[in-house]
Amino acid sequence: MLAQYLDSALELAHYEIIEDDGSYWGEIPGFQGVWAKHKTLPACQRELREALSDWVALRLRLGLDMPKVGRLDLSRIGAAAHA
Repeated sequence: MLAQYLDSALELAHYEIIEDDGSYWGEIPGFQGVWAKHKTLPACQRELREALSDWVALRLRLGLDMPKVGRLDLSRIGAAAHA
């Protein structure tokens, strides 16, 4: 379920080229603070996946709410772990 959540969230990602240096910027709407920047798009995508994974792990550990992605809701997992 976690892998499916990450994959589904990454499908929502937006990428753009930064004109000043030609690098790529990526972020996922609804996931505040999850972003990546790199010289190539594939590297930016990898860094964004890593940032998202770390963000999800921290929020689960702290029992914080997380956005639903489609029908996937990891907040229930975090709540059950802290019950």
